[in-house]
This record gives sequence, structure tokens and C-alpha cells, in this order.
Amino acid sequence: MTRQEDNPTVHPDETSGAIGPVTPPERIASVDVLRGFALFGILLLNITAFGLPNAAFSDPTVAGGASGVNFAWWFASQVLFEGKMRTIFSMLFGAGVVLLTGRAENHGGGARVADIYYRRTMWLIVFGLLHAYLIWSGDILYGYGVAGLFLFPFRRQSARFLLAAGLIVLALGVPKSVLEGRRLDSLRVRAGQADAAAAGGRGLTEEQIEARSEWRDTLKGMKPTAAQVREEVEAHRGAYVALFLRRMDEVSEGESTGFYRFGFIDVAGMMLLGMGLLKLGVFSAARSSRFYAGLALCGYGAGVPITWYITQRDAAYDFEPAQMFFGWSGYDLGRLAVALGHIAVVVLVFKSGMMPGLTRRLAAVGRMALTNYLATSIICTTLFEGYGLGLFARLQRAELLLVVLPIWMAQLLGSPLWLRRFRFGPMEWVWRSLVYWRPQPMRLAAALPPAPLPAAAAPRVPSSGR
Repeated sequence: MTRQEDNPTVHPDETSGAIGPVTPPERIASVDVLRGFALFGILLLNITAFGLPNAAFSDPTVAGGASGVNFAWWFASQVLFEGKMRTIFSMLFGAGVVLLTGRAENHGGGARVADIYYRRTMWLIVFGLLHAYLIWSGDILYGYGVAGLFLFPFRRQSARFLLAAGLIVLALGVPKSVLEGRRLDSLRVRAGQADAAAAGGRGLTEEQIEARSEWRDTLKGMKPTAAQVREEVEAHRGAYVALFLRRMDEVSEGESTGFYRFGFIDVAGMMLLGMGLLKLGVFSAARSSRFYAGLALCGYGAGVPITWYITQRDAAYDFEPAQMFFGWSGYDLGRLAVALGHIAVVVLVFKSGMMPGLTRRLAAVGRMALTNYLATSIICTTLFEGYGLGLFARLQRAELLLVVLPIWMAQLLGSPLWLRRFRFGPMEWVWRSLVYWRPQPMRLAAALPPAPLPAAAAPRVPSSGR
């Protein structure tokens, strides 16, 4: 969760050299707008994970409707949004590393910069663990915190180095996807041979028994039977304690083996790219309108065909696990290109001055991203889980959008109202107070009018990053 107010600086009128959060007028408005946009996009995708069984996210035949408007929405969301909004969010976190450290170092922060940075990152890990175990297993904060631990030494590298490093890290996902596809294909064959042997009354070897069990576990996660789907639905409509115990198993695997097999490459690669793009002035609206128009055309022109091909290929193979991994070898390239197209369009709207009311409200949502992200989880789990309204798997895929819209509206209206009176969102205040080991001033002075949306400006970053 990158936000510029997390960035420490030494204020010119302070002779003590104390480091503290940046004030609202020093924020980069376009970055806040992009963060608010990405946060809304993440809910657009996560609502499926909140309201339907896990496997339905990638395979619409599992639940939620696989025809008509439901399939059309699944297909469109996979091509245009799935992974793309998370990509923007991850890149903005990387951009925040440069802003956080660069401003403080430019003001002589010295070794204290590392102290602030690592405290901030480790508290994010704590928030992520609490969120995952107590509220929702689809947490992203933990992964951001873990990947963030490795970014500090790269803060002064050039934009070219960071972009190259990010692409290299993401490229590691290609052989991993192919190898995983080959492993699953071999596992499917061996499990089929074991089933045939068992049907013929022959005894199974230990290897065959293991292959059979592992393949069934794979299918349970990616293509569950109707009985397994019913069991998952009943569990989500149950009591909180039973759901907590279920989440413990999901989180312990997802934030260990699952994260380090695939998630770390995803997050770290995008964060490095974000650091580089920030240094090039892409996020701060510092480039020309012609640049952003070209970026949008290139991003969509390259990314949409790739993501369309992967999506229709998955459907053509009836979402067979091994074939899905083979197809996903092009996933990162496609989602990165489409995400850059989205970024370009949002920044163009910001630079043009169109829809100033919407961009101002999106900026407020972005300034309160941590609060809004966690609030979304609390609202949605209360709506869908059994200890709340118990709506899990009761709405079709397209109907879930009717839940998204009111949450968007509440955040667009509520975030600016909150920031008229307070410097931070509630969770942003908690985070800053823990990072700086002292309570931060919360209320704005009553006489101060709301700060206007600042004009686009290039961020101050170390000269070595240009």
C-alpha cells in the first residue's frame, strides 16, 4: 500500500532533524488517483473471491454461472482487469520505496531512513497476517511486506537498471509456469494409470498411490467436484470459529509455499518496475500527453490480444489444470501491458483536467488506501460469510457487481469527507504512529480549508535514478 504521506522528510523549519510524515500539500496527486483507481479495480476482481468458491475465480464452470452475461463478464474481467489492477498496485508500492527513501535522504535523513523503512515494512507484514488470519485469506499486505524487505538496496539504482531487473524477475515466471504445466500433465497421466490399475484389481505401488492423491488434491483446488463445491459453500455459511480454522490452513499454505513458488516473483518484479517508472516520471504525470497516448496504444495493442488468447485458450481446454499453466506462461507480459495502458489513460484524464470531481475523490480514496482496503474486506466478509448475512454463493457472478457499486460510492463519498477533518485515514494513522513510535497529530486545524488537488509535478528522487 504505497502512499506518499508515508514518506519521511525533514521539514526545513526543524533544526532537530526529526523525520515525520509528509504533509498533504507535498503529495503527488496523480499517484493518489492511480492508487484509488487500482483499489477499485482490485475490489472488482476480489468480489468473486469473496462471494464464490475459490476455483470459480479462474473457472466459471465451478460456480456463479458459465453462460450469458455471467460468462461474458468473466471473460471481459480476465482480459481487461484480472491481475492488471494488482499490477498497478504493486508498481505503486515500488514507487513508494523511491519516494519514501529519496525525500528523506535528500534532507539528510542518513541511517534513520533505513530504520523508518524497515519498521514500516515489518508493520505491513503484521497487518497482513492479522488481516489474513482474522478476516480474509485473500490478503496482499503480507506479500507486499515480505517483498518490500528486499527493495531497500535498490532504491538508488537507475531507472534503466530497475526496469531491466523487474523484467528479469518476471521472466522467471515463464519457465516456472511451463515446468508446472509439465509436472501436472505427467501427474495426470500417472494418476490415470493408477486409476486403471485399481479398476483392474491390481495393487498400487507407493508412487501410484502418491500420484493419485496429489492429482486429486490438484483437482480439488482447480476443478472441484459438485460435492466439494457444496462442502466449501456450507463451510463459508458456517460460524466464525469454523471459518477461522479453515482460514488457518489456507493462509499457512498460501503465505508460505504458495507465495514463494509464484507470488514473490509476481510482487517483487512489479515493484522493481514501479521504482523505475517513478524515476522516469510516468506515475507523476511528468511526461507529455503524447507519451501517455502512445503508451496506452502500445499497452492495449500488445496486452489485450495476449490476455484474450490466454482466456479463450483456458475455456477451449475446459480449464484443465496443466493446460492452464502452459497458457499462463504469457500471463505476466499480457497483464503488464494492459496495466500500462490503464495507467496511461488515468494519467491522461488527470492531466487534461477532465472529471476533476471524480479524480479528486479517487485521490482521497488513494490517500486512505489501507483503511479502504481493510474496510472492504470487513464489509464483504460480513455480507457473504455465515456469521454475517450468509450470502456466499447465493449471487451469480454478474450480480456480485451490485455489491461493488455501493462500496465504491461509499468510499468516493466518505474518503473526502474524512480527510476534510483528519490528516490520515484511521489505519494510516495507526501505521504511521507505529512506524514513528509516537502518536501522529490526527485532526486538521479547523481554520484550514481542504487542500486543493495539486498540479502534476515530477517527484524529487535521487539524481542517480534519472
